[in-house]
Amino acid sequence: MTRVTPPPGPAAAEPVQVEAAEGAADAIVGRPHADGPLPAVLVYTDAYGIRPSVAAYAQRLASHGYLVLVPNIFYRHGPAPVAPDIERLIASEDRSALFEKLGPLMAALTPEAVVADARCWLGYLAERPDVRDGPVGTVGYCLGGRLALRTAGAFPDAVAAAASFHGGNLATTEDDSPHLVAVDARAELYVGHADNDRSMPPEQMARLTQALAEAHVRHTAELYVGAGHGWTQPDTPVYDEPSAERHWMRMLELFGRTL
Repeated sequence: MTRVTPPPGPAAAEPVQVEAAEGAADAIVGRPHADGPLPAVLVYTDAYGIRPSVAAYAQRLASHGYLVLVPNIFYRHGPAPVAPDIERLIASEDRSALFEKLGPLMAALTPEAVVADARCWLGYLAERPDVRDGPVGTVGYCLGGRLALRTAGAFPDAVAAAASFHGGNLATTEDDSPHLVAVDARAELYVGHADNDRSMPPEQMARLTQALAEAHVRHTAELYVGAGHGWTQPDTPVYDEPSAERHWMRMLELFGRTL
């Protein structure tokens, strides 16, 4: 049965600590001002990590009736943000220094580390009394798209829906490509591709779709024509409001019929 997505209501976002695979991780929890228990959504950020716009995102998603967990995926390197002036660096025309800093952080997110952390994120949600029993949803952006698909495949009983928006390198020819794990998902998957995305070229889009279809994984892939890599993020130069609002509609439809 399709769940009708409730209209947005009051919600709050607050910092929490979550015990992860290699120590305590800072995180954000978004929660509506409503009685629980609530369906839960695990959110993976892009490579810029937790920042003010992410807190606002958690609050907006929670306002639709979800308990939202946004962990600091880079906790091994310290608490968020990844840089004191992260908002200025993101908006800068020259982000080379920022990406130089992000390189080692992203490299540390090996498939093994991602799965070990995901087990902790899912365990945290399962232990919260305000979270409803049963599988959760997960969504990821850019780098986080890979993490969302990997989590869905690695924990098929725990994830009912997974979405990736402008995820990069989802279906490479490497042995540890995310699509090779995503084929084990029992969740419904949604993949929103950015147009002209060098990190997710047409051959990878086709490889991902073929693999999911052959594995009989229920999925939808959609190309956001004219939208650049990172189009959903309001604090980036490539933000595309019409496409970003369409992404919200697609995500809420997915979670509404699965959670």
